[in-house]
Order: sequence, then structure tokens, then C-alpha cells
Amino acid sequence: MKRLEALEVLARLTEQHPVVVTCAATSRELASVKDGDNHFYLLDSMGLVGSVATGLALSLDDRLPKVVGIEGDGSLLMNPNVLPTGGFLAPDNLLLVLLDNGVYGSTGALPTYSSRVDLERLAAAAGWTTRSVDTVEGLDAAYRELLDVKGPAFLYGRIEEGNAQGIAKLLIDPVSITGRFSRWLRDVHAVNEVTA
Repeated sequence: MKRLEALEVLARLTEQHPVVVTCAATSRELASVKDGDNHFYLLDSMGLVGSVATGLALSLDDRLPKVVGIEGDGSLLMNPNVLPTGGFLAPDNLLLVLLDNGVYGSTGALPTYSSRVDLERLAAAAGWTTRSVDTVEGLDAAYRELLDVKGPAFLYGRIEEGNAQGIAKLLIDPVSITGRFSRWLRDVHAVNEVTA
């Protein structure tokens, strides 16, 4: 499964969810598939998807859709503490999707440690409910299954090495990203309060 294929599935499945997205090629490719107001791109903030997504999940009403983090192996390995932190704090409304291609795809494809560090087992040991996939069909099914999990959920997706070609740089001003994401959250929260 290519990253772009995985992101096409995730873009469809997360339309109603707050989505925190890792930097570089992943954020650019997701934006090329669908650039939604519900996407909070962490530009130049490698390793912080788990931190931001966990904090957001803890701050939001758990009647809202789950907070979804989309992370890469290199980025997660820069801040693996997010796994024990998320497992310890255990928000019910948190789903972290890890797309592991085994390399730092945006900086010359240097290898990460994921060939020798089992990130799914690390998440499980830290208290996350985990699933592992390597196909788009498996990704779709496991994602839907993990939506029903209480407590933090971790979806490990093995993807092919390589970035999609012809993808434009993501040149949105970070302040604008924050503003539109905050407005989207307020609108969703207001609708949820009215229907609750």
C-alpha cells in the first residue's frame, strides 16, 4: 500500500473527525487528496502528532467524533513518549494512525529504526488497543473497528517506501491552519451541543 492510497482511505473515513497530521510529505499528500478544515497540519513540528492529538482528545467532549492523529514512523520515533503518555491518560476518543514506510521519506529516504523497533508492540505495551494492516482494505476495516474501542487506539499501517510525485508544497500559513481548524471545532461542538 502506498501512502497516498492510505491517505485517500483516511480522507474519506475522517471527514467528520478532527485530524492532526504530521509534517512534510504526509501533510502535502493528504492536502492533495482533500484539504479539509478539520485537518490540523503540524508543519515543521516533527514528533508532536501524538502530543497534540492526546491533548485535543482530553479537552473535547467525548460525544464528539474521535480525534485522529496521522503520524509517520520517523516522526513517532522522535517522540515515542507520546505512547506511554496516551496510554496512561487513556482518553476514550483518541485514534493514532501510524503509516510506517521504514524511512525518513522527506529527507533522502534514510532508514528509521522501525525495522528493529516494533512500534505496534510498543503502543500495546503502553496500553493502546492496536491493529496492524498492510492493505487499503485492511486499513478501512481496522479503522472502523477501532472507532468502537474505549481508550486510546493505535492503527499500524505498513506502507511502501517513496513519496507521491507531482504533489505541490503545502504553503498554507500556519496561523490560517489554526484559525480554520479552531472554527471547524467550534462549529462541530456547537452542533453537538444543540443535538445532545
